[in-house]
Amino acid sequence: MGKEASAMVARRSTSRRDWRRWWWWLLPLACCFVCWVASSAATVAPAAGVAVTSLPGFDGPLPFSLETGYVEVNESTGVRLFYYFVQSEKDPDVDPLLLWLSGGPGCSSLSGLTHEIGPFQFAAKRYYSGGLPKIIYQPETWTKVSNIIFVDSPVGAGFSYAATQEGSKTSDTKTVKQLVIFLRKVA
Repeated sequence: MGKEASAMVARRSTSRRDWRRWWWWLLPLACCFVCWVASSAATVAPAAGVAVTSLPGFDGPLPFSLETGYVEVNESTGVRLFYYFVQSEKDPDVDPLLLWLSGGPGCSSLSGLTHEIGPFQFAAKRYYSGGLPKIIYQPETWTKVSNIIFVDSPVGAGFSYAATQEGSKTSDTKTVKQLVIFLRKVA
């Protein structure tokens, strides 16, 4: 009886390891599928954003092109995803477009824009002394060679919101569908 039980446990742990191995193949495949669906979409009216030329705390005009805005991804529930678009500083027409989604879930992509790969960051100070934080240009930015859209997703993350309580309900499936609609509208 002991040998049978240990053999059963070994089979279960092996099947779990197999699933984990396949999971790492399925995730990139799912991402490729989302990109393919978005790229093969019918033409939809582009999103209207606002060009940002200066920021409080930043000295002078921005040395890069920044656009922010909302894209409605579900009319019936009023779901609107907020985005930041930073144009490549090298050759925007040729350079690739990256979609940045912060992990969490529920984390704003503002963290990626200001703390990870974006073109500016908050000046590090040991102690906060009040007032506006100083913003400085980040010369080692991914926007030197790529266009990047930072999206607050799923709905409820960052500045993204829903006009109805029904629209605030999220799931992986809803989030992916909303991102596909978002990409179709901004493409």
